[in-house]
Amino acid sequence: MNAGHILVTGASGQLGQTLARLWVEAPIPQFQFSALPRAQLDIGKPDSAAAVLNELKPTVIVNAAAYTQVDKAESDSDAAYLINEAGTASLALWAAHNGAQILHISTDFVFDGAKPNPYLSYLPDDQTRPLGVYGASKLAGEKALQAASNGNSAIIRTSWLYSEYGSNFVKTMLRLMAERDALSVVDDQIGSPTSTHSLARLIFAMIQKRDYRGIYHWNDGGSISWFEFAQQIQSQALQAGLLKKAIPITSIATSEYPTPALRPAYSVLDRSRALDEFECPALDWKQQLADVIAELN
Repeated sequence: MNAGHILVTGASGQLGQTLARLWVEAPIPQFQFSALPRAQLDIGKPDSAAAVLNELKPTVIVNAAAYTQVDKAESDSDAAYLINEAGTASLALWAAHNGAQILHISTDFVFDGAKPNPYLSYLPDDQTRPLGVYGASKLAGEKALQAASNGNSAIIRTSWLYSEYGSNFVKTMLRLMAERDALSVVDDQIGSPTSTHSLARLIFAMIQKRDYRGIYHWNDGGSISWFEFAQQIQSQALQAGLLKKAIPITSIATSEYPTPALRPAYSVLDRSRALDEFECPALDWKQQLADVIAELN
């Protein structure tokens, strides 16, 4: 007898691909599993999305679909809000009407990074204040979900997500380190890396427990800068033989690398609530990085 049907949106993204892989390796007993890319389930098109949902009848929706191009969002806000707010709202309404649960993936960009005490990580109920369109559209999606879901949902905010799939900081750094003789990386933005593998394990742990609501934070621990992350990526890639030679990496200020969208200067998320409530191993961020480096080798 099936306990339910898990549906992952955004299946072609790095988290979606990781969830599909983890399911093959360690499926949850008595659950069906579907993972659909945008071509098959476009949450920005409510009518066609509802038709797919009505056919599959999921009991748990993992919403990994998102507009994530932080800088492009500043000049393409309609597209960002269409997916991140309106698309999330339509999923939430369908779930509310059909008794389904939603696990919605959100971001550290809902915060401005200006905590009075920079050594305190952000708690789920801390005040949000996004700096740009991407963060604002994701926050709008959170609020739309909360308004429609009758408490039958959870939001997982994460940060600095990477994997062996898609485009992300780790893969970009490895490419640039192989192509260039030197590299400059910002050293005054502080956060916590998150492997999609650890996030996927948390999501499955939450589904297995079936008792979740409200907002959770998840990352792989640590409080580092992008510069420190780049240093560790190069060190591990050299050890693994993924890079042939080391190149100099110089630390620079954010002001020396202007971008269309502002980034939070400090966005370390406190994951203690998730650790307390769910049986999910919390490996050190360096070990998580080593596992992804091994996958890329």
